[in-house]
Amino acid sequence: MAATPEEPAKPIVAAGRITGCFGIKGEVKCETTRAARSLFVPGAELRYHVRSKSGLVRLAGVREHERHILLSLEGVTDRSSAEAFIGATLYVAREAIPLAPQEYFDDDLVGCVVVGVRGEAYGVVERVEHYPSSDVLEVGGSLIPLVSPIVLEVSLAQKRIVIDPPEGLITPARPGR
Repeated sequence: MAATPEEPAKPIVAAGRITGCFGIKGEVKCETTRAARSLFVPGAELRYHVRSKSGLVRLAGVREHERHILLSLEGVTDRSSAEAFIGATLYVAREAIPLAPQEYFDDDLVGCVVVGVRGEAYGVVERVEHYPSSDVLEVGGSLIPLVSPIVLEVSLAQKRIVIDPPEGLITPARPGR
């Protein structure tokens, strides 16, 4: 669905990722971001992208299962059809996700420069991973828990994150790397 001149495209953000199939009736397992989880309800319409295919999908059903949610996608009624969605990233309009204080979109953190409290340069955030205990920033192959004792300041305007890591968590980047 393309935006018309009267209706500009809305910025979208990743809300979840389909990780596999569940059963034989076409359900898929989905890992969602914490902030977007409440948007996964029957009738919700999400954008998806998998391999070279993109489009819209409507949720016919949603239920909890262990750490995932299980989704029934409208028109997908068997495992074979569901397999086409494995690996799909699901997107929603950015303004649809309410963020609490100290909560950020992954896309906003990726590309931020990570520095220490004494000015040490650690690198740039390459990815954000979501684990049960905390979200983590991947910087130069190291994982930095996104928790207040370590991450002291996040400035999206400056694309800068200040950390005070415990010894051994991450080594400052060498110049030229």
